[in-house]
Amino acid sequence: MAVEVMMPKFGLTMHEGTIQRFFKAAGELVNAGEPLYEVETEKVLYEVEAPASGSLAMIFFDEGATVECGMAVAVIAETGEDVAAIAARYVKSAVEAPKQSSVSPTTGNANATVANTGLRKTASPVARKLASELGVNLDKVEGTGPGGRITREDVERASKSSTKVQPPISAAALSADRIALRGARKVIAERMHQSLHTSAQITITAEADVTPATEFRVRQSREFDFSYTDMMIHSVARALMRHPRMNARLDGAEIVLNASANIGIAVALDEGLIVPVVQRAESKSLQEIAVESRALGERARSGSLKLEDVHGGTFTLTNLGMFGIDAFTPILNPGETGILGVGRIVEKPAVFNDAIAKRAMIWLSLTFDHRVIDGAPAAEFLRTVIEIFNHCPNGV
Repeated sequence: MAVEVMMPKFGLTMHEGTIQRFFKAAGELVNAGEPLYEVETEKVLYEVEAPASGSLAMIFFDEGATVECGMAVAVIAETGEDVAAIAARYVKSAVEAPKQSSVSPTTGNANATVANTGLRKTASPVARKLASELGVNLDKVEGTGPGGRITREDVERASKSSTKVQPPISAAALSADRIALRGARKVIAERMHQSLHTSAQITITAEADVTPATEFRVRQSREFDFSYTDMMIHSVARALMRHPRMNARLDGAEIVLNASANIGIAVALDEGLIVPVVQRAESKSLQEIAVESRALGERARSGSLKLEDVHGGTFTLTNLGMFGIDAFTPILNPGETGILGVGRIVEKPAVFNDAIAKRAMIWLSLTFDHRVIDGAPAAEFLRTVIEIFNHCPNGV
């Protein structure tokens, strides 16, 4: 019996996914449980497993296509099974496709694969890129790869033997570069716009003397390696336990207080921003947090984060201090009540014990949802963060 492979929904905030690549070509055999295709969500790349064994009879979308959750991406069928009815439900052109119900005498599978129905032609990402550069129309290229997939060699051969199709150059193209808003950048844009329009955000800032914290790091770094961000995660998690309203989320007409402090760490990537999460940070030592946050950062930059690495955050930390920024206005991660922006630590003259002394100072910017918490308790939370940050030895 034919099985439709759907675009999964990994979380409440996911509405669509972008297909990055298929691991199988149309017509190839697949086994239940093996990776079938890779999808980019708003947070991570994720390998979707085949829900059944059989032949990959149909693929409905190109690699790079963005598909709504719940829509069919492909069809897995048994040998000799007719999948024309399924095709007709998703692609109108499949109704008129002349070969949609024919059966392949070689494989016994319905010959309604992508390469034979007129739904689309499959091509490797390299082949698509090369076709675009050479001006080759893929619709006129005969694929020699598995399941009729168009390869790089097919494009090169077509380029030499056929007339190139050069896209017209518009006046706008001559005057400015245009970048399509898609993938991670599109998701970030939508989520940030949603955040600003669905919550009552306000930002408060404070300059703090963190000389004790810097002195502690110098002493303790001889024992193990950790960063100021690790210290801030450690401090924020414990402050959230004392101020549970900052660790809450608004659910309809109810404020839900989260039991654990799951701290998201904003990591900047070339293509956007991702927020891996240190789960239950309030129960972990500074050393444990340092090890986990470093591992999460490395996986984020290498593109190997798993779904569980980015879900369940209750509060976010974003540090721009390494870029020379003092204070800024962070935007809430949708669904959370608070986000703390961390600026650089600067040594400068300050009043200490009634005298002018060189002190390590930092600016902290706290954005919070005024629907959940008011200004005074938010200010109390920020003060608690600073106090704990300066007394990290008690919580190592």
